[in-house]
Amino acid sequence: MSRAPADQRAIGRGLVFLAAFFWGSTATLARSVFRDQGVPAQTVVELRLTIAATLLLAWLLTRARASLRIEPRDRVYMVVLAFVVAAVQGSYYYAISKLGVGLAILLQYVAPSLIVLWELARGKRPSPATVAAVLLALGGTALLVRGVNARAVHASTFDWLVGASCAPLFAFYVLASKRAVTRYAPETVLVWTFAMAAVVWACVTPPWRIVAAGYPAAVWWRFAFLGVFSTLVPFRCFYAGLKRLPAAEAGVIATAEPVVAIVSAFLFLGEGLKPGQLAGAALVIVAAVLAARGDADPIAGERAVARAESTRS
Repeated sequence: MSRAPADQRAIGRGLVFLAAFFWGSTATLARSVFRDQGVPAQTVVELRLTIAATLLLAWLLTRARASLRIEPRDRVYMVVLAFVVAAVQGSYYYAISKLGVGLAILLQYVAPSLIVLWELARGKRPSPATVAAVLLALGGTALLVRGVNARAVHASTFDWLVGASCAPLFAFYVLASKRAVTRYAPETVLVWTFAMAAVVWACVTPPWRIVAAGYPAAVWWRFAFLGVFSTLVPFRCFYAGLKRLPAAEAGVIATAEPVVAIVSAFLFLGEGLKPGQLAGAALVIVAAVLAARGDADPIAGERAVARAESTRS
C-alpha cells in the first residue's frame, strides 16, 4: 500500500504546528498593539484581515487568477464562513482585552473537545487516543495560562459571554473550513473569507475613522507585521494542514499556540517559566502525539459518518 496518505498527514501536522508557531510567537506583539498602544481590539482585527486579504488578492490576480472562482452553489457558504471568521477573530481579541490573554486562550482551546463531541453526535466514534489527546491538551493549556487574570474578576456578564463564545465559534470555524478546503484550494477560501470578514468589521469601525486616529508609522508597521505573520501566513498553513488532517487532530495540534507564546515570552521578554507551565507544555506535546495516532484512517471514519447519516435519512 502506498505511503502517500501517511506522508500527507505528516505534512499536515507540520503545517498546523507551523501555524501555531506563528500565532503563538506574534501573540505578544498583538497584545502590545491594543493594550500598550491603545488601539481597540476590533481595529486590530479589521486591519490584519484587510492587509492579509489585500496581499493575497494581489498575488492571486497576478499568479493564479483561476483560484478566485467559486461555484454559485458555494457562495452562500463562503459568506457564512466569512461571518464566522469575523466572529472568531473578534471574540478572541475582545476576550483578550477584557479577560486577559491566558483565559482567552484557555476558552478558545476548549474547541477540540467540542469538535470531538460533534463528530460523536454525527456517528463517528472517537478513538481512546483522540479522547485522551483532547483532555490532555485542555489540561495542559490550563496549566500553561496559570489561572484567571485579575481583570477577569471584574468583567461584565457580556464580557464573559463573548469569552465563552470563543470555543464554539472556533470549533464551528474548523469544521466549516474543513468542508471548504476539501472543495477549494486554501488560498481561495482565505481570500474570500478574509475580504468579506474585513468588510464586516469595516462596518463596525469605518476605515476613515482608523485613519483619523493618527497612529504613528511604527504602529502601522506592526499592523502590517500582524497582517502577514499573524494572519496570512499562519492561516494559509493551517488550511493546508487541515486539508490533510481530521478536524479534531488539527484542533489538538493547534493547542501548541500557548506553548509557543509562553516560550517566546521567556526567550524574548525574560518572563519566567514555572514548573506548572513546563508540565502543561509537556501535556500539550503528548496530546499532539496522541492525536496523531488517534485516527489512523480518517477516510474510513468519514465514510462511517456518511453511512450513519444515510441511515437516518
